[in-house]
Amino acid sequence: MSSSVVKPVRQVRRRTGFAARTDWWAYAMIAPAFIGLAALYLWPFLSTFLKSFMNVPVFGPGEFNGVDNYTKLIGDDAFWRALGNTALYTGIVLLGIPLAIVFAALIQQVSRGRAVYRVLFFLPVVTLPVAIGMVWRFILNGDFGLLNWVFSLVGIPGQYWVADDRFTIYAFAVVGIWMGLGVNLIILGAGLQNIPVELYEASSLDGANRVRQFFSITLPLLSPTIFFVTVLTTISALQMFDLVFIMLGSVNNTAIDGSKTIVYLFYEAAFVQFKQGFAATIAIVLLVIIMAVTALQFRLQKKWVIYD
Repeated sequence: MSSSVVKPVRQVRRRTGFAARTDWWAYAMIAPAFIGLAALYLWPFLSTFLKSFMNVPVFGPGEFNGVDNYTKLIGDDAFWRALGNTALYTGIVLLGIPLAIVFAALIQQVSRGRAVYRVLFFLPVVTLPVAIGMVWRFILNGDFGLLNWVFSLVGIPGQYWVADDRFTIYAFAVVGIWMGLGVNLIILGAGLQNIPVELYEASSLDGANRVRQFFSITLPLLSPTIFFVTVLTTISALQMFDLVFIMLGSVNNTAIDGSKTIVYLFYEAAFVQFKQGFAATIAIVLLVIIMAVTALQFRLQKKWVIYD
């Protein structure tokens, strides 16, 4: 009687010891990745968060000043202008998603040379942002730019697209749409390939034309991919900086004050004015904005994204 009770207990102990050893090896395997994430992401975030409550000089330790940086940022007109510019840029860039859907659907109908079209659209993605900014700065130049030359052929007066703050954000948005088109095409193209061909064949037998198929089959079944592209595009647009920095060029550009984005405001505070505490505050506020917008997108996607 006693031996029959002791034997299962020993088996349980052996299994527990084996499970403990297995868990130890599992933790050891993920330790390098965890250390890397903690060193490259967690610690910089905590350091930035702490600096947002401090007045950090160029040399020497910082001094705690509470929420003074946040109060100063909220009362800064430059911040609200930068936020408005960033929101406007993001809204215009999101309009490039319908354009990418149309191009992806058209490329999907091509029987020969489909890969060539995808490569051509993807080239801006693998091109250095500095090179892209310099080329588009030449195209949009108000004095000898290619765009104004084309407009002059049809009698349309040219504008100073990157030297007049009335047009700079729109010019940046056009370049942003062009830059993001390649990635969006690849992702949306993968989503289109997952739509069963039998659905189109059955709808054709029912008399549905290409337009009806696009709105009744393609868009609903592609909605999860469209949502994914929308989230990525929004996050990328809210962090836009390189186009402003490269295309505006010199700080003497008269359009620079009216064309700053939030990240450019962060760059200016951190690396021009050397206000590390204030720059950290801008970074934290931008993080909160991105999280809030992303959470709103996930909440709204329940009303239009179809996963079945």
